[in-house]
Amino acid sequence: MLDRIRACLPSLAPAEQRVGKLCLSDPRAFAKLPVSELADRAHVSKPTVVRFCRSVGYDGLADFKLKLAGTVNEGVPFIHRSVDADDKVGDVLVKVVDNTVAAFLKYRNDASSAAIEKAVKALTEAYSNRRQIQFFGVGNSGIVAQDAQHKFFRLGINTTAYSDGHMQVMSASLLRAGDCVVIISNSGRTRDLMDATDIARKNGATTIVITASGSPLASAGHIHLSADHPEGFDKYSPMVSRLLHLMMIDILATCVALRIGSSQLQPLLQEMKNNLRNKRYA
Repeated sequence: MLDRIRACLPSLAPAEQRVGKLCLSDPRAFAKLPVSELADRAHVSKPTVVRFCRSVGYDGLADFKLKLAGTVNEGVPFIHRSVDADDKVGDVLVKVVDNTVAAFLKYRNDASSAAIEKAVKALTEAYSNRRQIQFFGVGNSGIVAQDAQHKFFRLGINTTAYSDGHMQVMSASLLRAGDCVVIISNSGRTRDLMDATDIARKNGATTIVITASGSPLASAGHIHLSADHPEGFDKYSPMVSRLLHLMMIDILATCVALRIGSSQLQPLLQEMKNNLRNKRYA
């Protein structure tokens, strides 16, 4: 959570930056103090304190303080440890597993249920109105986009996934109001994805971005689902980011499935299962 605040600081208004710096200087005290005291210490108004909490991805001050208290009191039981060239197999195993668990627990503590709710609502409405749902990603994120397309396809939703920049721009050019596109990026700084997001948004489509807080892509979409983790981009292949993105897609797909309802989905899934029986050995 504190990493997210640090990442968001440069993009915040000066008054909100003062609130963020106050939080970072003493997060335990920030979680306990009333809004009036926080406003006085940061030399801002009380509404600015609330705006800061929403700007960094939380529902409001109460939600922010609850998550902050959980972070500083309990923390995450593992810290991120980089894999080194001289690590033995056992060391790599422990580090990769610990880093993944840490990222998942951090997301559980930091995630904004309000942002997820908005994304689920947009996806469900696009499905109900028979509008397009598309997934964009490049590189490792392109693989996540394909996985997302498969998960939503199994729910009977007509979706597409594109990992080529030209195809993303062409597809975004055909989107219209009521359509929905999910853009997935580890860095949030990929030019092709930024271009496609801008085009889709100009055409009236709802844009959901899964990316790091404080990145250009985070502020380019209608709905931002924060995917923050300590993994760098310059050492080995991104692993934690891909798993974190896959988990977030699982959350969206599960929530949309629940909105659609079992009465619609169960017959469809059962028919798929029956038709696939002859594809397997007995």
